[in-house]
Amino acid sequence: MFYVDKYVDKICGVQDHKRCFAHYKQVKKLNKLIESAEELIKDGRYTDAISKYESVMKTEPGVPEYTVRSKERICHCFSKDEKPVEAIRVCSEVLQVEPDNVNALKDRAEAYLIEEMYDEAIQDYETAQEHNENDQQIREGLEKAQRLLKQSQRRDYYKILGVKRNAKKQEIIKAYRKLALQWHPDNFQNEEEKKKAEKKFIDIAAAKEVLSDPEMRKKFDDGEDPLDAESQQGGGGNPFHRSWNSWQGFNPFSSGGPFRFKFHFN
Repeated sequence: MFYVDKYVDKICGVQDHKRCFAHYKQVKKLNKLIESAEELIKDGRYTDAISKYESVMKTEPGVPEYTVRSKERICHCFSKDEKPVEAIRVCSEVLQVEPDNVNALKDRAEAYLIEEMYDEAIQDYETAQEHNENDQQIREGLEKAQRLLKQSQRRDYYKILGVKRNAKKQEIIKAYRKLALQWHPDNFQNEEEKKKAEKKFIDIAAAKEVLSDPEMRKKFDDGEDPLDAESQQGGGGNPFHRSWNSWQGFNPFSSGGPFRFKFHFN
């Protein structure tokens, strides 16, 4: 965050010098734009805040400091508004000028996480930590990125359903229903293809089970597979580890109850 010189009011208080007065008005305008942008960020109105900071750059295009600081805040807005591609682009522009800019590194790392670019996120968090080792947000972000990288090397329920990590429940259910019908074993006659479909169908059902349940989804997002017995601290069997026989009769169009009839496709 940056602010204009608070002493301008004192310097140009006597508004009898034309050049000083012009500068005074310009600085006041910038100050108003920046304060307005920061209020918009606090309210979560990131698109409007970006527009304000773009106005700051247009107002003082010849001052590099304003451009870099404005882009730093625009980068932050894109990251918080879950627009990772734009965030990565603008953050990278800032980091080309200031490679050690901790704020840009953190925001780009968050954007990399949304894009499932875990190695890149880890690298940014580690670089940021070198310059601010006591920042809790950096430490927590790095730990999360490391967990997600490890998790990505195992079963990924988001990839199974083909949805983003920030997908809404409605998107998850829609993707599940489409895939459940596509991969229902009754669609396949060949024995080898049927076995493959059975495994696929079980994974699809498990993904829906986890991602449509807020508590289980949170565990998964934190790096723990709630359906993996090995990742459960309490140990014991996995109540959701089912064979195809136990999934027969499952209704992909219900909220999770037993199916009242079976699909049979010729």
